[in-house]
Amino acid sequence: MAEDNKPKPDRRPPSAGLTRRALVLVAAGAVLAAIATFVVAGFQGADGGDDSAGAGVSTTGAVAGEAFGTATAGDCLSWSALDASDLAKVDCAETHLFEVVADIDLSLYPGTEWGPGSRFPSVTRFTELRDEQCAPAAMDYLDGRFDPHGKFSIGLINPGEAGWAAGERTLRCGLQFSSTTGNLLPIKGRVADQDQSRAWDVGVCIGINNGVPADPVECSKPHAFEVVAVVDLGGQFPGGLPSIEDQDGYLEETCTRLVNEYLGDPEALRNKTLTLFWDNLDYDSWLAGSRKVNCSIGKQVEGGGFSSITGSAKGDILIDGQPPVPPPPVPEGRSLPTPLPGAVPLPGS
Repeated sequence: MAEDNKPKPDRRPPSAGLTRRALVLVAAGAVLAAIATFVVAGFQGADGGDDSAGAGVSTTGAVAGEAFGTATAGDCLSWSALDASDLAKVDCAETHLFEVVADIDLSLYPGTEWGPGSRFPSVTRFTELRDEQCAPAAMDYLDGRFDPHGKFSIGLINPGEAGWAAGERTLRCGLQFSSTTGNLLPIKGRVADQDQSRAWDVGVCIGINNGVPADPVECSKPHAFEVVAVVDLGGQFPGGLPSIEDQDGYLEETCTRLVNEYLGDPEALRNKTLTLFWDNLDYDSWLAGSRKVNCSIGKQVEGGGFSSITGSAKGDILIDGQPPVPPPPVPEGRSLPTPLPGAVPLPGS
């Protein structure tokens, strides 16, 4: 009975519509718009930019080099220059940015759109080609085991405006690891050999930009939330996909235990006025073999989004620049009700 009277921290499992992807991308419209500018890349050289450069896509300059021109399914590519002008093939066991799943020769398609002297396609058209050509190619490459909500996304590299003018019409479709804001993160090993779950390592802090989660940062810098645990749902649910209710039931108990271990004090979460939340897996992710989710802590604000936290929750923190004020103790013999489920869902969900 004493256990029932203990104060309970704010625990908010996501609503059914707030899956793992939705949880990370709180402002989906803004963040997905950013990602779209990075999954379609070309080459930019000393010739300067074009109208699409402002959208963050390199589409002008040097004619595509040998690595691009010979890359085919199974090759891994990497580069360090912002314009990818130093693109090179690397061993997939080594760190890379792009795993090619198909090379698409547009010159084989009928019509004047791809013919000699045709205009270099717009960013929008390349995005359409990525969805039309690269998405099914990636599914075939992975034998249908691609998690559309996982850590990997589908990308396309075009030959650049100069390469296009020289007659190059081949695109490279591939898999990449995009951060929340669309920056490419390193991959090691082939995607087919990895767990595709979009689960950050324990202790990672996810940065914040106008209340929206951004890229991983040091916890000493402003951030939206801190990852306290990685939970493998496969052990608890060895069969088919568990319902959201079953996931939440298991994760509420498991994440609460793990956050208490992480912080070293069962009262720390409540005293720091933080919220514990977790991710859910949907059917597409489960079918692809993803089983891991994160338990995280942050400070959700009214109307959606997050407060800015500075410092790891293991020590002293600031919330929006101020130290948290612990709530008053609960009178003995009374207990706090468990908050209703449902972090703020995405707009329109």
